[in-house]
Amino acid sequence: MDTRQDNPDALLDAHFAALRAELAEHDAPRCVEKELMQAFTRQFAKQRPWYRRWSLPHWGAAGAFACVAAAVLLVLAPQRLVTVGPALVGFDDGAAFIALESLERIAREPDTRLVEADLPQSALAPLGVPVDPQNADGTVRAEMLLAADGHPLALRLSASN
Repeated sequence: MDTRQDNPDALLDAHFAALRAELAEHDAPRCVEKELMQAFTRQFAKQRPWYRRWSLPHWGAAGAFACVAAAVLLVLAPQRLVTVGPALVGFDDGAAFIALESLERIAREPDTRLVEADLPQSALAPLGVPVDPQNADGTVRAEMLLAADGHPLALRLSASN
């Protein structure tokens, strides 16, 4: 048998024509096709995704409920202060201490003492305290928290001289 012919469809045309003629004589009633299609649709029904099972009013009600629940949780939740990093300023009886070391080191220090000193105003500029250039040669009364080895841990400005 030679399968390398130029037009294989030409050989089959006669056979297909005979099949078509035979099938044309056998017609199924109209209602059979309709019933078959309905049965096929029932058996292989396309499942809708979860988000399409709800209609627009259902989603609107769910959104409103979520907003109300979030508002209630915000009102009833305990309020906490949000801090980004360790605080550099601590308050002690109304006066502010400026931490020169980390707060952990200050808390770990067993023996601290408070010493009063007169500091030049120019020494306060690196700490972020605004200094007037006209009074840069003046002094400021300050209290310093010292560690046992004499290293300054914190500074509190009391008054200018």
